[in-house]
Parts: sequence; structure tokens; C-alpha cells
Amino acid sequence: MSKVPHIVIIDDDGSVRDATSNLLRALGYSVAVFSSAEEFLKSNTIQNASCLITDVQMPGMSGVEFQQHVLAAGHRTPIIIMTACPTDALRARVMQKGAVGLLTKPLCQQELLTALDRVLNLAR
Repeated sequence: MSKVPHIVIIDDDGSVRDATSNLLRALGYSVAVFSSAEEFLKSNTIQNASCLITDVQMPGMSGVEFQQHVLAAGHRTPIIIMTACPTDALRARVMQKGAVGLLTKPLCQQELLTALDRVLNLAR
């Protein structure tokens, strides 16, 4: 029996957390949600995470700072970053640091699932 992928959603917007987690749970994924990068980092959840999905604009630590923190700590958990304000410079920056994708909010369900499929296929 294969392990169910554990997806972590980090976003200060409760409606985005709820909608994304409901979609992923309906598809059979295990999901954990956090309202900030700091809240996530206080947990031990990264040890079991198959993928991290984080927003760029959050109070406190931004998604880009979070990505840098995770990498500096030696974790190689794939990260999908989402933002309402995508730019070519932001895309280049996060992708160069290893993000699997930069998705535009409001999220397109198919783009999210394509990025997630890419993550999970890389992990196999």
C-alpha cells in the first residue's frame, strides 16, 4: 500500500486555505493547514510533508523568505508558491531557488493539480 501524500498549505487567507484543502482532501490527499510560515515552522510537520504550498504575501515571514529558510535548514521538500501579483522577476527568483511552480491567485484548479502531479512524480 502506498503512502498518501501529505500536502501542507500555508496562507494567511482562510478562504484560500479552506478551498485548497477541501479540494485536495476530496482528491484523497492528507492535508495540513497553517496561517503563517512561523506557525508551520513551530510544528514538526515538515518531517512528513510531501509538498509545501505557500503564499508570497503574508504578515511576518513572506513565502519567499520561507522558501529560503526551508532551504537553508537543509530541507528539500518541494515547494509550490502562489501569489496574486506574479511578476517575471518573482517567477525567476523562486524557480531558481527550486520552487516547482509559481501559481497565480485565484488558483486555477488544473494548474494546481498539474504542479502537484509534477511534485509527486519527482518524489517517486
